[in-house]
Amino acid sequence: MSSQTEYQICAVDGGGTGCRAVIGRSDGEILARAAGGPANYTTNPIQATENLRKAVDQALSLAGSGALPLERTVAHVGLAGIMCEDDSQALAAQLPFAHCSVSDDRLTSALGGLGDRNGALLAIGTGSFAAGRRGASVRFLGGYGFKAGDQASGAWLGRELLCHTLLACDGLAEPSDLTRAVFARFDEKIHRLATYSATSDPSQFASFAPQIVEAAGDGDPVGQKVMRDGAAYLNAALDALALKETDAVCLIGGLGPHYATYLAPRYQALIAPSQGTALDGAMTLARKHLETAS
Repeated sequence: MSSQTEYQICAVDGGGTGCRAVIGRSDGEILARAAGGPANYTTNPIQATENLRKAVDQALSLAGSGALPLERTVAHVGLAGIMCEDDSQALAAQLPFAHCSVSDDRLTSALGGLGDRNGALLAIGTGSFAAGRRGASVRFLGGYGFKAGDQASGAWLGRELLCHTLLACDGLAEPSDLTRAVFARFDEKIHRLATYSATSDPSQFASFAPQIVEAAGDGDPVGQKVMRDGAAYLNAALDALALKETDAVCLIGGLGPHYATYLAPRYQALIAPSQGTALDGAMTLARKHLETAS
């Protein structure tokens, strides 16, 4: 890429609930932001590509006359469901940027949240993963998708609640106000609950997460059990990352902060605010890509 040509940068963050795009000048000044629909590459690569392109096009339109065309844009895209280098290259080839690097959203989230700090990031939303940073090295745990993982996530919590509710209906588990409320939602008809459980996607399971968090805070035993079970996985992940007393632990995502009081005391003492978002991490990588390519 010629150093005589002016370029702008673009950052994209995408996941199961939506995607976000930022257009900025090469010096980091933000020109415009836009949002789009779901963009999980594993779940639906065609939809993910279409939605992120729409978000980028909208951001470019909002930037107005101060923006350069995408053919003079260096971008980094961090997307949920990018599982390997083949995925990265396949997606990059479909995007109209001058130069584009693609990673999964775990990397952009870790860099955005931890910044230059050592420590761990627990990203708990519809899905989940853990990341540990030590210097330039970043290690990831989880993020394998709802069917094979995403423990402690909103989707996982919702599924666990529905499973417990069905067991309570069969007399194999203790009911609670929470399970009775769930059963009432399905007109107390077990076949409706079972059918919903069999056909729901992660976002539908995750829709129960706010109800679980609230019930657990009010002392509901099932709500507390599900939250404790999720926290057990998170504590195990932090154990595996071998944190030091000077490290930071960042809790991000819609559910991340709600797990703070469920973590082991030694990890509660390390909790620190996130320095930024996955979109900030993508912007950092886009700027680095521009420096490397120039």
